[in-house]
Amino acid sequence: MTAESLPAVGLGTWQNDDPDQCKRTVRNALEMGYRHVDTARFYGNEAAVGAGIEAADVPREEVFLASKLHPEAEGLADDEVYSGIEESLSLLGVDALDLVYVHWPVGNYDPEETLGAFDDLVADGLARHVGVSNFGVGLLEEAREVLDADLFAHQVERHPLLPQRELVAHAATHDYQLVAYSPLGRGNALELPAVEAVAEKHGVSPAQACLAWVTAPEDVVAVPKATGRDHLRDNLAAADLELDPGDIERIDAVDERERYVERDGAPWQ
Repeated sequence: MTAESLPAVGLGTWQNDDPDQCKRTVRNALEMGYRHVDTARFYGNEAAVGAGIEAADVPREEVFLASKLHPEAEGLADDEVYSGIEESLSLLGVDALDLVYVHWPVGNYDPEETLGAFDDLVADGLARHVGVSNFGVGLLEEAREVLDADLFAHQVERHPLLPQRELVAHAATHDYQLVAYSPLGRGNALELPAVEAVAEKHGVSPAQACLAWVTAPEDVVAVPKATGRDHLRDNLAAADLELDPGDIERIDAVDERERYVERDGAPWQ
């Protein structure tokens, strides 16, 4: 297990681009117990996320804040990485990020230049940890070789319809966190008979059963998006649900496959 482990369930903010709603969601989430907030420059909501953190009655040091630099929004050349994070910090209203990701390994992503700049962000105190997102095993191995800082996290789509077993195993072997986005399969995983059966067995919602399965492996966490208080509470409660081996095997046996996030030119390797 990594020295600093993320909570099993964090708050995803993708598509939460209405400023008032986003601010309210982040504040509500933090005040009901969330401690990991995930955003990105490409989402266009960093200012609202920062406003929600500022408005919440929770000390900044208790909030693990992650954002991402995008090859098409900021660019990933050395100087673009620096200007990108400086803009993110300004929008978020914070002095440093707890985690900064390479959002996609496309565009002008260059392992030596991009990850060298990310190392500099850590050395200069602008970020505490470095992560990558949407990498395959080959790119992960390359990143681990290039980085001076430890790879802290890899964020990738994971749900019962896309279990990502190879990436889960790689994270476990190399001692970093796997962060699952779209962990409910955009709602489609909640309608799977296996997920419904496990939920009924435990007297919980399908969302809780699904999130408990997603986060069952050690060092795998999830960042589901939600805006309403009921969904926020329901998702957070999944952190307290422990599935037994039979439950996990039942959902593992789902053989349908669907990837909901595709990227032209993304090297899934």
